[in-house]
Amino acid sequence: MIEELRCDFCGKSKKEVLKLFSAEDSNICNECVENCSEIIKKEKIKRNKEEFQKGLPKPHQIKEYLDKYVIGQEEAKKVLSVALYSHYKRIDKAGKQNIEIEKSNIMLVGSTGSGKTLLAKSLAKIMDVPFAIADSTALTEAGYVGEDVESILSRLLAASDYDVERAQKGIVYIDEIDKIAKHHESSVSGRDVSGEGVQQGLLKILEGSEVYVPIKGSRKNASTDTVLFDTKNVLFVCGGAFVGLVDTKTSIKKTSSNIGFVKSEDATNNAKEIEAKDLISFGLIPEFVGRIPVIARLDDLDVPSLIRILKEPQNALIEQYKALFELDGIELEFDDGALKEIAQGAYDKGIGARGLRAIVEKMMLPLLYDMPSSENVVKCTITKGYIEGSEEPFFEYAKENEEG
Repeated sequence: MIEELRCDFCGKSKKEVLKLFSAEDSNICNECVENCSEIIKKEKIKRNKEEFQKGLPKPHQIKEYLDKYVIGQEEAKKVLSVALYSHYKRIDKAGKQNIEIEKSNIMLVGSTGSGKTLLAKSLAKIMDVPFAIADSTALTEAGYVGEDVESILSRLLAASDYDVERAQKGIVYIDEIDKIAKHHESSVSGRDVSGEGVQQGLLKILEGSEVYVPIKGSRKNASTDTVLFDTKNVLFVCGGAFVGLVDTKTSIKKTSSNIGFVKSEDATNNAKEIEAKDLISFGLIPEFVGRIPVIARLDDLDVPSLIRILKEPQNALIEQYKALFELDGIELEFDDGALKEIAQGAYDKGIGARGLRAIVEKMMLPLLYDMPSSENVVKCTITKGYIEGSEEPFFEYAKENEEG
């Protein structure tokens, strides 16, 4: 009696499967072949993922890095971390090769001093790519006095030491983007040379296209050396205060149906959401907004946040001054009252974290002038009274001088 052929992997007989593949002394059925094929496919995907992620920080890692330099703004940092990871994943063409992933530029909306520029700079640091800052208010429509939009890419080219391939994977931060919102016809006569025309000019480089960029100088002409620059892999981060828009969105919370001092969580969340239609109503043209799909709203900094900014970031302002004094052999300390007074002063000025440096610089100037000549001082403590101008700092002197 002839023994019935069976699969050596699952034990099923030839009658139980669609096909049984046989060799000299082994057999395998079609079901086991399909299972093996699926396992191999998953293993390839896993290996490709590991190979791709080698050297590319994941969103959690990006946020952890941002936490070292930027205080607060938790939601904005999450949005930026995902956007950055997705952008460079797109560049490396991970995943399905027959699907083209479109670029997702970023819009940062927040009051002055809330950390927009710092966030953009930090993104470039973590990816180790060229970074350039451009002020949109200096841009004008083609044919007018001012900078062409291509000058933005000239800065990026310079930041990469004129390595075109490296520059084409860089990050550009365009500041004051709210200042190029188109004006109403009733508020301006003639051409809006620094408004809607600039938005139109920015469209091609935001979406991704090949443009001729002047190697030196801000404007192109017949005698200017240019280079062909592809912007499809350049990540553009736009930032603006959008003052009227932010005030309008915040007013949602004030017009809530809740009465008294009860804080509405839903109203607060609504106040923080800014959508594309809000930017369009502010004066950005739909084509421009459509090329910046990621919108992150930055919160206004309160006094506790400003205190944390003074002392917690990796390059904190207080730590910088401590290092300066340490070079002169003097230990510098700030008591809690002094830190709170500095933060309160910056908050009252309404210019966010930028106000901190202005206050500290002015307050520390006399000490920076006198301390290098005070050889007997070993420690200087800044108090609230000194910040207010009512008393001198507290000094500690070397023991041998006290005995003499």
